[in-house]
Amino acid sequence: MKIIRKKFLSIILILILSNTGTIAFEKVGTTSFQFLKVWPGARATAMAGAFTSLANNSEAVFWNPAGLARLNGFDATFGFVDWFIDVNHFSFSVAKNFDVLGTLGVFGIFTNAGEIEVTRVDRLGFVNGVYNPGLTGEVIHPNSFVFGVSYARNVTDKFAFGLSVKYVYENLVVKKAGALVFDGGLTFNTGFHSIVIGASIRHFGPEVKFFDKSYPLPQTFNIGISSYLFSNNDPLIGSAGDHSLLVSYDMLQPRDYDQMHNIGIEYGFKDFLFLRGGFILNNDQEGLSAGIGVVHKGFRLDYSFNDYGKYLDSVHRFTIGYEIN
Repeated sequence: MKIIRKKFLSIILILILSNTGTIAFEKVGTTSFQFLKVWPGARATAMAGAFTSLANNSEAVFWNPAGLARLNGFDATFGFVDWFIDVNHFSFSVAKNFDVLGTLGVFGIFTNAGEIEVTRVDRLGFVNGVYNPGLTGEVIHPNSFVFGVSYARNVTDKFAFGLSVKYVYENLVVKKAGALVFDGGLTFNTGFHSIVIGASIRHFGPEVKFFDKSYPLPQTFNIGISSYLFSNNDPLIGSAGDHSLLVSYDMLQPRDYDQMHNIGIEYGFKDFLFLRGGFILNNDQEGLSAGIGVVHKGFRLDYSFNDYGKYLDSVHRFTIGYEIN
């Protein structure tokens, strides 16, 4: 009876996520809280965000909370994103596995837009022979943040589910808004040649109102698959000694854009040095990505580079983490 109940719960989770991703929201041209679309995590972004089935430490809170169930002990990460026009994003995540009780995670993201000098049309002109481009002397500091908690648990020896609840806040100076937002996901370890399947829905919640107009959240549905082509852990092709080669694919269905396809690859040497790359198909700006990572005695350091085309600067990310098994 217990096995039947677990299988039933697994089927229900799959149906909920599948239906949510395909019919729960209609396409729109504008969404609120755009900063939620900035991906944290250098390893994941080096692999073009094809990470739904790969997330397995505290960073899973940003991609697929079900991945927390794959954590064996304690894990913590701190990340930095060098975004456009001097905007910086800082993130952290902490998670601990409590055995049969499941895994609990806490996370946050803070966006710093720096200082912006206020200008007004009525201030344009010459003052004492010096041209004033509209400066009023006032300086504003728009910002945003996310704080949340996640919970994940294994439903069977192959299925795991995860849920997150987070408070999202944006301060545009002239108007401020906040909302309670939810994420959900599942992972399925097929048990066949290291193939793992994952699905997640992120940024699910109410519309956000600024002035007299409401806008939906940038809700996103992901489904992904990954496997080792070469490794010492049941690879698809075969063992390669100290070398490993991991490939992953995600189908991304955003609310305010066409469907995208993300492909990632990771080469590992002695589980110490990792070289990564990826590409996003059907994206007007972002395409190629690359990165490097080092893991030693529980510590890991990751860097990623993301190309945003001819007219935008490239984006650099750094993540440092520590795991205790």
